[in-house]
Amino acid sequence: MKRVIGIGNALTDMLVNLKNDRVLDRYNLPKGSMSLVDTRLQTDISKSVAGLPYSLSLGGSAGNTIRAMARLGCDVGFIGKVGPDKTGDFFVQALENLGVEPFIFRGRERSGKCVSLISPDGERTMVTHLGAALELRAEEIVPAIFECYDCLYVEGYLVQDHELIRAAVRTAKQCGLKVAIDLASFNVVDENLEFLRGLVQEYVDIVFANEDEAKAFTGEAEPLNALQAISEIAELAIVKIGIKGALIKQGGEVVHVGIMAAAKRVDTTGAGDFYAAGFLAGLCDGLTLRQCGTIGAITAGKVIEVVGTTFSEEAWQDIFRLVSKVKNEKYLF
Repeated sequence: MKRVIGIGNALTDMLVNLKNDRVLDRYNLPKGSMSLVDTRLQTDISKSVAGLPYSLSLGGSAGNTIRAMARLGCDVGFIGKVGPDKTGDFFVQALENLGVEPFIFRGRERSGKCVSLISPDGERTMVTHLGAALELRAEEIVPAIFECYDCLYVEGYLVQDHELIRAAVRTAKQCGLKVAIDLASFNVVDENLEFLRGLVQEYVDIVFANEDEAKAFTGEAEPLNALQAISEIAELAIVKIGIKGALIKQGGEVVHVGIMAAAKRVDTTGAGDFYAAGFLAGLCDGLTLRQCGTIGAITAGKVIEVVGTTFSEEAWQDIFRLVSKVKNEKYLF
């Protein structure tokens, strides 16, 4: 596995730092969840937090992972759909600037946006209006897209369109690719449980899940039992267990990898996305499961130190230094 192409909702993120969680209660938003909303509700929520500090950046779960992999030196591409607007132009240009091969279609609606509400403890709650991202169609995912790629990485949020996600993974498998999926959010798993179980069993090789997602997916409360259940239907299972690190299982090998302690837990936005980026980058380099897990822990640990998913060059240089140590087996958790 050398080249990875991602498919996901092409979104721009609006990251808002909350003073408290009252807005979550007011709009009945489960803390830590992702909710799909119409443009009016998203606008109402945005108005309710007007005046609070915020920032804008490229977003989308798979987009975050693929962009981070590009910075880690991987050959990557991204499939998505944006609107006929300046936001869409910005999205495509930003991918190209990072060295990501863009397979970006244009829709009729405006480009999608995710309002990420960041609680004082760093937990993020996402309110997403998909806009043009919803217009990506199964028939647009043709085999030619997958030429020269070895793995398709799918964000679980794409389950708003079962036909699309099924077509993407089926076509990728027919083209000889491995398929990796991140289960995205516990409420997404709950709402699409049977579909996701069937999808993984039939098409998916690599599954990323956090503790809540793994519990929702398997019905197992204990992470180790959930890991075992996922490994019975997928080649490689990764269950992230918060400050305890992650459990990884492939065949008969089970590995527990710890975390890299963050200097300050500012914002968990993108932590799972960046963990997947580090882990998959390790697989592309042919590293061991422990090395892959350690690189995932490094990238996830760094992203929660900043608001959003944009690092300073100094932070990236620190990541490169630590990854180099991992590859030489001088820095393993």
